[in-house]
Amino acid sequence: MSGEHILREIYNSIGQDPHGLGPDVARLEVHENRVVGQHLVPGLEVNVDERPQGISATIVVKEGVVIAKPVHLCFGILPEKGLQEIKMSVRMEDGARASILAHCTFPNAVEVEHRMDAEIVVGKGAEYSYFERHVHGPKGGVLVLPKARVTVLEGGRFKTEFELIRGRVGRIDIDYETVCHAHSVMEMLARILGRGDDSIRIRESGKLVGEYARGLLTTHIALRDHATARIENMLRAEGAYSRGHVDCKEVVQDAAVASAVPMVEVVHPKAHVTHEAAIGSVDSKQLETLMSRGLTEDEAVDLIIQGLLQ
Repeated sequence: MSGEHILREIYNSIGQDPHGLGPDVARLEVHENRVVGQHLVPGLEVNVDERPQGISATIVVKEGVVIAKPVHLCFGILPEKGLQEIKMSVRMEDGARASILAHCTFPNAVEVEHRMDAEIVVGKGAEYSYFERHVHGPKGGVLVLPKARVTVLEGGRFKTEFELIRGRVGRIDIDYETVCHAHSVMEMLARILGRGDDSIRIRESGKLVGEYARGLLTTHIALRDHATARIENMLRAEGAYSRGHVDCKEVVQDAAVASAVPMVEVVHPKAHVTHEAAIGSVDSKQLETLMSRGLTEDEAVDLIIQGLLQ
């Protein structure tokens, strides 16, 4: 297939028109190990090296640069089988601001493996937001292994959202670690819907090493059929006046199995961290209320799960 045809098929799978992005929107599209599209804007540097099984990319937003519109990244595999390894180095220089909208799409997957290994540095006073949305096919033949190591320097802000609510998960194993220095802020949020025999594992950790650092780890999981999930979130407060919270909510239906291990650790007398974990079926009062308004039980359950994953 030509690069243009691949690009069109990738964007069709995520319900977006590639030609609808204007000239002021930066983008990078990768199919398997091939760059099929790229457009940059001033202040953004992207260097990509194509490798036999994926790519290696370095992304830099220069000092003080503010990129007004989200940078679009798209990684995908259209065939039923394949391996894609993405290695990314991201550096937000001091005072820079940018947000990333990333799609990972595997619409026909039967035996697909996607690996992401990222090193991210958010400079002093910089802001970096990364929203990653996965679109999978109905067969669950995907293995997703995302890994990230993040450093947020003084006064920096880092936010990441991971969403997988379209198609079967297959198997996913997330491993993120963030270190926050003085007066920095980090938020990590994951929303995943598992069905069939999907398997979900999340390990996220935040270390608040600087004074007045703040961190929030939020995980919302919904499971149906025989899906399983294990969530291990850890927040460690080392700096004076550092604050953090761990929030994990899992809804289970049918024969699904969920577990959560929220871990908090405070090693400074002036630091404070809290946690909350809840696992169970949908709320019976919510269910009754919705059914009293004419919804079937399945429709009511779907609506409640949809609300959890918003």
